[in-house]
Amino acid sequence: MNSRPALTGPAYRRLSIEERHAQLIASAQRLFARALPEDVSLDDVAREAGVSRPLVYRYFPGGKQQLYEAALRNAAEQLEESFAVPQEGPLSRRLGQGLDRYLAFVDQHDEGFVALLKGGSVVRTSRTSAIVDRVRLAAARQLLLHMQVAEPGPRLLMVVRTWITTVEAASLIWLDEEKEPELDELRDWLMDQFVAQLLVTAGRDEQTASVLRGAAALEPPGGQLEGLIERTFSVMSPSG
Repeated sequence: MNSRPALTGPAYRRLSIEERHAQLIASAQRLFARALPEDVSLDDVAREAGVSRPLVYRYFPGGKQQLYEAALRNAAEQLEESFAVPQEGPLSRRLGQGLDRYLAFVDQHDEGFVALLKGGSVVRTSRTSAIVDRVRLAAARQLLLHMQVAEPGPRLLMVVRTWITTVEAASLIWLDEEKEPELDELRDWLMDQFVAQLLVTAGRDEQTASVLRGAAALEPPGGQLEGLIERTFSVMSPSG
């Protein structure tokens, strides 16, 4: 009696609705990271995902705009989670932990990060701008929470929001430069940037000065603030 040959290779498995939805979003994020969103078509997304164009429409009947917004929301939700760190220890330690998680997301999800921040003139709307702004607001809220500031004045708020913009820009440049320098160096440089902005603003704003004094009081010897001051004086002092 002839027996049927055993099947080889992995068995085909139909994706669930949630899995297919996630697959299409991941495919779109990869494409949006490599090209301007207005240059990416649904046919491109279908080819990237290995599915038909009608299937993409089945999940995103609103077309590319709906898919783009879904990709943004997915990246934003993941990125927001990186900001929450325990409110324990010196401010520099918390800042470093938050940056470590943020930069780890950038490193591990570069397509999603670039898709989040690199919008196109055709697909950018008030909704997409709101998604990106939500991430920035979440970061600002966490920073102010760690600084124990419930009602920031305009100068302190400007420092916080300017630094968040610096982190975003540096992260995109870091990806463009093939992830150089090393993550630890990038993190420390960004932390120095924040401390330096606080120091400059503290000379003009008492609220910022109060925050800086409170943070400095909790810093251990050789901490971020002391290290920045030492490096600054070392550069400014004449050699020899």
